[in-house]
Amino acid sequence: MEHLSPDEARKTAAEAWIWGYPLLENYRTLYPQAVDPDDPRSVGGFGRFRHYSQPFSPANTDIVTPNNDTPYSWGWLDLRAEPWVVSVPAVNRYYVLPFHDLDTSYVGYIGARTTGQEAGHHLVAGPGFEGEVPEGMAGVLRADSFLVGILGRTYLAGAEDVEELRAIQDRYQLRPLSEFLGEPAPPAPAEPVWPAWHEDALDSVEFFTLLDFLLGFFPVLDSERDLRERLAALGVDGRGEFEPSTLLPDVKAAVEQGISEGRATLEAAKRNAADSTGWFGTRAELGTDYLIRAIGADKGLYGLPAAEAWYAGWTQDDQGNRPPDASQRDYVLHFPAGRLPPSRFFWSATMYRLPERLLVDNPIDRYSIGDRTPGIVYDEDGGLTVHVRKDAPQDPKEAANWLPAPDGPFSIVIRVYGPDPAVLDHTWAMPQLTVHD
Repeated sequence: MEHLSPDEARKTAAEAWIWGYPLLENYRTLYPQAVDPDDPRSVGGFGRFRHYSQPFSPANTDIVTPNNDTPYSWGWLDLRAEPWVVSVPAVNRYYVLPFHDLDTSYVGYIGARTTGQEAGHHLVAGPGFEGEVPEGMAGVLRADSFLVGILGRTYLAGAEDVEELRAIQDRYQLRPLSEFLGEPAPPAPAEPVWPAWHEDALDSVEFFTLLDFLLGFFPVLDSERDLRERLAALGVDGRGEFEPSTLLPDVKAAVEQGISEGRATLEAAKRNAADSTGWFGTRAELGTDYLIRAIGADKGLYGLPAAEAWYAGWTQDDQGNRPPDASQRDYVLHFPAGRLPPSRFFWSATMYRLPERLLVDNPIDRYSIGDRTPGIVYDEDGGLTVHVRKDAPQDPKEAANWLPAPDGPFSIVIRVYGPDPAVLDHTWAMPQLTVHD
């Protein structure tokens, strides 16, 4: 610990706070879901899925900006003893099971876009695995950390589709490799003493206590060796024994200053982050831009990369009103013929009331509109005109294309699943939200 000067400790703490922020944000979710069985968010421990099948409604207030396109399947894997096998059925709809490392970098994806819609078995292996890959595996995902998370999504057509969705979700299987092969299980690793999550850990020296624990599940990568060696010089070496009280007073003060500098850097970067393009991806895609990864963890933890699902939104109208307000005016979204959102799978635009960012109660229980919405009416030339307002239009055609808004400020988020290259390179452009006279 005496090997770093206060100035070196400050610089290391600032850089490591940015680098380690996604690990702690990830642990904020991992702890209640996989470790604490008494938490209502528990999925039942490692190696189990917890599926959500019912559509969200305005009564659901525990998740902001919810969507009913793709209900979730949560799961966590502990790869210390052996790999796990993920088995999926033939799926006749869009789905994705993304696997992320402790630092939220994606290990890989099983799903309609990447591996197809056929049934198959996929091996998920931890660091250093050199065992034989069984025959019949459709693919192998190699993680860089021993703890891996899953936030799966499966397409839901509507409330009448819930039973079919459940039937698909129930056929997603997680099994240790030994169980899959019908062989004896290897010795179980020692159960860690999991530190409880505390909200104030992010902005105190306790940050590095939690980070030290998590690094025990995350072997050093060559690209991060220099930072990990400087962290080890501070006593953050992955043994889970870091004690802030053992730091010299001037070094501890320097670490605290570095934490503040790291936080300030992230806050400034968030203000300048225009959209989510590039925030999420595999380690190869993200590279060593740890600030981008931290922005993604802060603004949209477990968000999908743009190639999988592209997100954008309307936060102001064509007259510059920010946010738009349906208590004062009606709006129109007009997609010209040939300029509807181009996607391999589907697209939707979801309404949220502000500032809560929750779904909007309305008499037709319509919370989003898109290419799957029953009864929508296209323009004679093939375009689509969406009417955004708090009261139902009187004209039947306009009513068919009504996206109900709250009696107040709102935002609309568009999601394009399997976006066409024109979406990703901005050749396709979103229409403006236009004030309707």
